[in-house]
Amino acid sequence: MLMRSLPVNQRMRIRALQAGGVLLAALTLVVHPAIGNEAHEAIEMAGVGLVLACVAGRMWSILYIGARKNRDLVTAGPYSMTRNPLYFFSTVGAAGVGLMLGSFVMAGALAFGACLALGLTARGEAEYLRARHGAAYDDYARVTPMFWPKPSLYREPAEASFSPLALKRTFLDGLFFLLLFPAIELIEHAQETGHLPVLLNLP
Repeated sequence: MLMRSLPVNQRMRIRALQAGGVLLAALTLVVHPAIGNEAHEAIEMAGVGLVLACVAGRMWSILYIGARKNRDLVTAGPYSMTRNPLYFFSTVGAAGVGLMLGSFVMAGALAFGACLALGLTARGEAEYLRARHGAAYDDYARVTPMFWPKPSLYREPAEASFSPLALKRTFLDGLFFLLLFPAIELIEHAQETGHLPVLLNLP
């Protein structure tokens, strides 16, 4: 079996996720949540909380890996609990966006889609890291889950450095999804006032 010799294009993956976010926003033009007002507001706030957790988690992760992703083998901090904390927190954020839409169906669908797409990316990266680091990666992978964190494995490094540029990019990537919330609110208002049609109600 041939091992991957080049790292996965991270910017392309992020742009694909952002394109998915834009597509989702377009979908909200004709879809409306079927849940009542009070519960709807609570669900939206829970969604905002998950997106904030996503942004914070991704920034925490990038402090450890910075610009070293797909170059060095990072095994401390969030990377001691899961091999892909960035992807885990992105999936949390995807579920959050679905809840911001006020729909459990959308939250589940988005989380599943993100988990599937990012899982495929993670497997490609695992091939590359295995080819680059050999037995060291195999030892790490043997005890560390690929996706879902195992908190009991957590350990801190003696010291760490970070990339300000990578941290900035991660923050801006997360900000893109936070900005979906006011856009969703405007669309919902337009639907409620009859300025936009509602073709489907989702629970």
